[in-house]
Amino acid sequence: MHKCQLFILFSLLSVVYSCKSGEENKSEKAKQEIANTEKDFEKLTAEKGVAEAFSFYADSTAVIKGRNDSLVHGKEGVHSFFSDSRFKNASVTWTADFVDAAASGDLGYTYGKYTWQSKDSTGKVQESTGIFHTVWKKQKDGSWRFVWD
Repeated sequence: MHKCQLFILFSLLSVVYSCKSGEENKSEKAKQEIANTEKDFEKLTAEKGVAEAFSFYADSTAVIKGRNDSLVHGKEGVHSFFSDSRFKNASVTWTADFVDAAASGDLGYTYGKYTWQSKDSTGKVQESTGIFHTVWKKQKDGSWRFVWD
């Protein structure tokens, strides 16, 4: 190979590698931001309650699974759903066991375990556990909001 051809080949490989490296950096940064958002979300739930926290972290197009596999749409719908009296004395904790993000750094998802606790009419604590899956979308202001939970 001539020096010119080697230079062109090296240049092309450098461009390809730098693009790939940039995408990996976006994805890794997004994963950390999403993990931090999950922790902040859980903290806000403990401080302000389920309805306030879920509606705060909901994207305007958010969808959650409601009763009997129905779907609840939008921030207002999410707030209304969690404002139901059965969530008044409820608390939820969770841990994201897995976080991933698109190479573009603008979409990601988490899954892990959760525990709901609530008091029934007699004051007895009811507890349920399960697995959650949340899809996160980066907003124009750089924050993350869920589009599916």
